Amino acid sequence: MTSAVPTSPRWVDFHCHLDLYRDHQDLIRECDAEKIVTLGVTTTPKAFARNVEMAMGYPYTLVGLGLHPQLVAERADELPIFEKLLSRARYVGEIGLDAGPRYYSSFQEQRRVFERILRACDEHGGKILSIHSVRAVSKVLKELDLHLRNKTCVPVLHWFTGTKSEATRAIELGCYFSLNVEMVRSEKMHALLRALPIDRLLTETDGPFVTFDERPARPTDIPSTVALLAKLRGIDSTRLADQITSNLASMLSPTPGASINRQLRLFKTT
Repeated sequence: MTSAVPTSPRWVDFHCHLDLYRDHQDLIRECDAEKIVTLGVTTTPKAFARNVEMAMGYPYTLVGLGLHPQLVAERADELPIFEKLLSRARYVGEIGLDAGPRYYSSFQEQRRVFERILRACDEHGGKILSIHSVRAVSKVLKELDLHLRNKTCVPVLHWFTGTKSEATRAIELGCYFSLNVEMVRSEKMHALLRALPIDRLLTETDGPFVTFDERPARPTDIPSTVALLAKLRGIDSTRLADQITSNLASMLSPTPGASINRQLRLFKTT
């Protein structure tokens, strides 16, 4: 995909199911207008091509190649499609593990699929991963440690609900954390959200599954999430917004001070 290099982004939505909104194309235009770098994650490999087409010409919209753990029971046979498409994807998501009661019957198959995805990403190198870990944080971290051996891929833990010790281990493994408004609203999450290192934070909506003002959250709600998170951490919201875009630039490139505009161009889905 080719696109104009964007001017400096103002906001980050690093996990959004853009293709599940009825007005998805309008939403993509909103992201460009408001300078919101938005990762449109997919839940099956077959959705990837359509999402790439939707994002064509919109430099702020990135596309992830996904195989959602909650769909593995029905879609595991799409894993060869995933592996075939991986060379075209800079971003991978949504992937991961879900040990919740509704999906636990497929957990061993989820682990098999997740392991193969991680190994393939490690072999290709340079992938940015958005990872689901419901009731499975320790197992996800174990798989990352075992299979991302070359340390060129960057894991981002989407909607992280682990313990402080698990967060410490995740940080040691090079993980970032994408936080949404539902997490900030949850009092039981506050101690963890205050403790996470500021240079590993990103924001997300996980729309349309998270609600904001009694409607599906949209990338344009990210400023409100940043304001709430800044208040929780006792810092200025403008400083936090700048830090999050700086974190995105650092995540995309290990080179200190690398231009985020240049990195977005390099890491746009091709």
